[in-house]
Amino acid sequence: MARHSTHPGGASRVRRRALLVAVVLAVLVALAGLTAYLTRDGRNPSEPPAPAPISPTASSPAPSPSQPHTPSVRPRALPVPPKTHDPIAFGKAAAAALWSYDTRAYSQAGLRKALHGWLTTEAKYADSASVDKLVPSPALWKEMAANGQFATAKVHEGHFPNAFTRALQEDPGAIADAYVYAVTVSGKQSIAWKGSTAGGAESRTITVAVQCRPHQPCSLGGVMPSVAP
Repeated sequence: MARHSTHPGGASRVRRRALLVAVVLAVLVALAGLTAYLTRDGRNPSEPPAPAPISPTASSPAPSPSQPHTPSVRPRALPVPPKTHDPIAFGKAAAAALWSYDTRAYSQAGLRKALHGWLTTEAKYADSASVDKLVPSPALWKEMAANGQFATAKVHEGHFPNAFTRALQEDPGAIADAYVYAVTVSGKQSIAWKGSTAGGAESRTITVAVQCRPHQPCSLGGVMPSVAP
């Protein structure tokens, strides 16, 4: 159930999200559709929640004595944004970073801080709340860390949404103010944990807002509330 924030910074976060959505969706959808997005509080009722990370349960088969007791994948470093001027390349890298984590190597707070480092320094276009939404909560992270859980991502493809491309063809100057691009990325997230030889894997699709000003590397604006085809 949606709630109104009682924190002083809550209103500003909502305003930043509304602005970010407006910048990208102004060239993605018609005015009527845009109004619907701007009246939301950052939640999309039609969008299924991100699946909770997989962890061993009582119903999971116990590893046999012959199975290794440590995952075969080495602990991974925190994600670092690439220095690129290509919004699609950056969007693909951002999606991989958002779909990956390693409780064996760093803390939940460390991952959040690292992902915030991907965001644009222009506060009015940076939606940190949409990024935080994809990071497991501190309580869940603690439970996952007890099992040595980690996730890796494989990106299959990235592209500008069809409506975004058509809008830019019709009005190339529309992007010239904020230089924010919509990029839709598809791929797969694989999850494993201590003592497992194979975990779960699920397909993922996401649309991110990427800011690429002409004379500086791209940065992340945030995660769009819906996937744009």
